[in-house]
Amino acid sequence: MSSSGSGTRTAPGGRRPRETAQERRTRYDGDDVVSLRERIGRRPWRKRLASNKTFDTAYRAGVGVVGTLLLVFGLVTIPLPGPGWLTVIAALFVLATEFTWAERLLEFTKRNVKRWTDWLGRQPVWVRVLFALLTAAFVYGVIVVVLHFLGVPSWVPGWVPMWR
Repeated sequence: MSSSGSGTRTAPGGRRPRETAQERRTRYDGDDVVSLRERIGRRPWRKRLASNKTFDTAYRAGVGVVGTLLLVFGLVTIPLPGPGWLTVIAALFVLATEFTWAERLLEFTKRNVKRWTDWLGRQPVWVRVLFALLTAAFVYGVIVVVLHFLGVPSWVPGWVPMWR
């Protein structure tokens, strides 16, 4: 690895190498950004829980179970019409209150969703319309497959003859 005058490392191909855990901790500790875990940890109720190891462990386990259940539910509902992605992000938010890995994943998700929406916003109208049509076609296909496997509910009007 070579080092440039600016103090940043570069790999042989000109790419930056992955940041080590120690470098990440130093960067996080060196800036003025306060993480979600730190903000929650400063609350008086959280300090009281943390003072008792049994309660702290039970609380962290409870947050882990609730967050994991939300995450699994969100992942299962992503292809279905509804708030699948919103549920996944909410689950990451819950998990990020106690777990560093979830906070990093939430930051990664926010950063990439922002990049995607910025990129899509810069595209011509026809590209945005194409993506909207592809999304609608995908949702329609998922609905058809779900109705095929589960059957059409009895409350659906008679003009939906697909799989009665």
